[in-house]
Amino acid sequence: MTSGLGRLKVRVAAKHDEAVDICSFELVCVDGGSLPAFSAGSHIDVAVPGGPTRQYSLCNAPNESHRYQIAVLRDPQSRGGSAGMHDRLRVGDELTISHPKNHFQLAHEARHHLLLAGGIGVTPILCMAERLATIGASFTMHYCTRSRARTAFAERIGHARYSERVQFHFDDGTQSQKLDLAALLAQPDSGTHLYVCGPKGFMDVVLGAARKAGWPDARLHYEFFAVDGRETTGDERFEVEVASSGQVVVVGKDESVVAALAKAGIRIETSCEQGVCGTCLTRVLTGEPEHFDAYLTPDERAANDQFLPCCSRSKSARLVLDL
Repeated sequence: MTSGLGRLKVRVAAKHDEAVDICSFELVCVDGGSLPAFSAGSHIDVAVPGGPTRQYSLCNAPNESHRYQIAVLRDPQSRGGSAGMHDRLRVGDELTISHPKNHFQLAHEARHHLLLAGGIGVTPILCMAERLATIGASFTMHYCTRSRARTAFAERIGHARYSERVQFHFDDGTQSQKLDLAALLAQPDSGTHLYVCGPKGFMDVVLGAARKAGWPDARLHYEFFAVDGRETTGDERFEVEVASSGQVVVVGKDESVVAALAKAGIRIETSCEQGVCGTCLTRVLTGEPEHFDAYLTPDERAANDQFLPCCSRSKSARLVLDL
């Protein structure tokens, strides 16, 4: 059942504790029908009861049409998202969600896929493993967590047909089982693509090591869940010009480009509002953006021909946007 443009009404069919501070939720269509198809790496927007809209990756097999499965880590600094999902959502409750979106797709031309998951970042990686196993593709998976007690879906992975391709690495485990990232990434084969998801610190280390070892950005695939807060006291006002109309909008020190444009009646579709998902990606025709996102690659940032207006700003006095 749809609710408004591109929205779905679903019911919570099951809720399980998967690990310390991690709950999974099985969502089914309220009318008992099939849900829209999705591909490995997809996420949905979830309108959290009594809270904000948050993005959660689908972690069940993509060939399943009867359900969506997500998992949520309780964040001690939750602003209502994870706490609302953990504390207020019960089996039988209804939710409004978006259709699946995918900004973290498998590169099907790859000869081998190297999957790296850190903590709750296992959710899209698990979906990828399910898909790659189904189509008989070559892959290996490394799953890093603080401890076995905090390892979501460990039993599911242990019983999966691809279990022998997965290695677990625990921070509190013996040195011999810890991930040797430098050795793993030392010799990038031209047919191998790397996929990584997890906390920002984990991802920064993995991507930094990969780039240092010579992995090209075209073979690095990643998805951030959130970005770190930044100091905003140095932000200055600037202008954005709408190329199609010539309209100029002033962006104040304490507002985003998206918010400033919205006040002028110009709407840009957003989702995460943190520069993570890429929904609001906008082409820059003139000017130099100041990037604060976690979506663009270093090369894409350096090109300065696109930016994320939900979080990024401008180094130049004016940006001309392809709107």
